Amino acid sequence: MSSSPKTGPHGATAVEAPRKTLIQRFTDLCVRYVERFMPDPFLFAVILTLLVVVMIVLWVPHASPQGILEGWYQGVWGTNNIFTFALQMVLILVSGYTLAEAPAVKRGLIWLASKPRNQIEGALMCFGAAAVANILNWGLGLVVGALLGRRVFARLSKANFGYMIAAGYMGYMLWTNGFSSSIALANTDPTSKLNVIYTATHQLVPLELTILQPYSWVTVLVVTAALALLIWKMAPHETDEVDREALLGADAMGAQPPQAGARPGVRRSFAERLEGLWILNVLLFLAGATYFVISGFNLNISSMVMLFTILAALLHGTPIRFIRAFTDAAKTCGPLLLQYPLYGGIVGLLAYAPDTHTRPLQAVISASIVAGATTATLPFLNFIGSIIISLFVPSGGGHWGVQGPIAVEAARQLGENSPAYLGKVSMSVAAGEAVANMIQPFWLLPVLAIAKLSVRKVMGYTVAAFLVGSVIFGIAMLIMPHV
Repeated sequence: MSSSPKTGPHGATAVEAPRKTLIQRFTDLCVRYVERFMPDPFLFAVILTLLVVVMIVLWVPHASPQGILEGWYQGVWGTNNIFTFALQMVLILVSGYTLAEAPAVKRGLIWLASKPRNQIEGALMCFGAAAVANILNWGLGLVVGALLGRRVFARLSKANFGYMIAAGYMGYMLWTNGFSSSIALANTDPTSKLNVIYTATHQLVPLELTILQPYSWVTVLVVTAALALLIWKMAPHETDEVDREALLGADAMGAQPPQAGARPGVRRSFAERLEGLWILNVLLFLAGATYFVISGFNLNISSMVMLFTILAALLHGTPIRFIRAFTDAAKTCGPLLLQYPLYGGIVGLLAYAPDTHTRPLQAVISASIVAGATTATLPFLNFIGSIIISLFVPSGGGHWGVQGPIAVEAARQLGENSPAYLGKVSMSVAAGEAVANMIQPFWLLPVLAIAKLSVRKVMGYTVAAFLVGSVIFGIAMLIMPHV
């Protein structure tokens, strides 16, 4: 029998607040603590830098202040900087965003955003679209969830915007098992500085031995189902009061921009006609596609940047539309460009050693984690270590450059030198980076820029996703050596 409604002091019927589930109460707790203690992501990176310095003082013998400072400088601006990799990562993000803003893709997102009837359906829509997009390209996946979340939220009268954006960001957990996985792609490229396996063994590991293995795609399916259930159960009762029209603007609500360069009653100049010459975009696409075929359909970080750039150019139609979309997309990368040098400095500090006989901090951490490992437990221990290291190096490729040499050497000492096993080793590191992104705010930055939200409004929800992902991927890492 249902309980009767309570009557207020003036005779009005008071509506009881719905009782919260255990998951909702836990999520509320996470949100409160994140809002209270989570600093700005830039300050988070500064704090991590200071923490690494303290760890060097404690665990690296004979470390000197001058040596620590020089190691930090080398990682930020010196010979060991990550500028090339950082630019590749920024271009993947910008090209993915530009593709998502192409008219055909944009119309598809607007159509999808019109389907959800409540915030749970909207959040699941954002997560599902972002998950699929992240399998194709992580840059596309990051922005699809945020762009779709904005449009879905604008069409729902009662919804929590932070919850909606967090649901889309949870799809990012799948990118390391997708076709733009920087670790898996680096394994296929003998010229990549990040191909740790080739450096150590002169062997290449094709995608067939990493992301296309059952231990990878079956795990993706299980994680997707579990996160969808989590999103459904964690839906908050509280709603956000946000100016929806100001958030989206007329164009995001479905209006199409006028043809670039077109001015009614005014004859276009030669330069304007060139800017609207669609055949130039077609030629760019054909040139890039032809090279991709000639290269034997070689997928690596650079080829992924090229493919999404030329596809975005084709779908935007005219050069000027493509240029403007690309420029707008690049604006979301400001926070990343600000923080990449800091994380480069952390990489430099992790690699600092006062002399050739002293192990750097990254070797101390990695070796201590895999000490006593067996063939059956090494992937799981790598996974745990990867979560820890990802807090300091939140970039799949850069992270692999730090942990990869120790992980590969541990496998070789166990007598495992085959490409198949080394592929499992690399994917165990990738899995740890995937789940750690739910508690490391670095890759939330472009999402927050698109959504115009603070990290405190989103990360409380992703903490629960981190726990779910850690359990499922952890189990997968224990099963992986036996399949």
